[in-house]
Amino acid sequence: MRAKDAVGAYGERVAERLLAEEGLEVVERNWRCARGEIDLVAVDHERDEIVFVEVKTRRGTAHGHPAEAVTRVKLARLRVLAALWLSEHDRRARGIRIDVVAVLARPAGPAVVEHLRAVG
Repeated sequence: MRAKDAVGAYGERVAERLLAEEGLEVVERNWRCARGEIDLVAVDHERDEIVFVEVKTRRGTAHGHPAEAVTRVKLARLRVLAALWLSEHDRRARGIRIDVVAVLARPAGPAVVEHLRAVG
């Protein structure tokens, strides 16, 4: 596994743990189709929402905060992917949203994690 892939996989595990602590149920990991990938799909039972989660992980901030990597173009792609996921799954909810979980992996100690809700 490449170092970049290992960092990404670590970030997704951290994000999934955070979402669970916040009461969300992760129902799918790394869903792929011809158009791209959704890192995590979760259900927010309290708000009756399906949540499509983009996880961005970095080992430092030399290239900016991890969340800065989620551009308007990336959000537009995520909206398309969310629609495709919904068309293939029998899940109903009052609403949907796209969240970003930014993970800053540090050389020592726990990662710094930020959950940005309803970004797009």
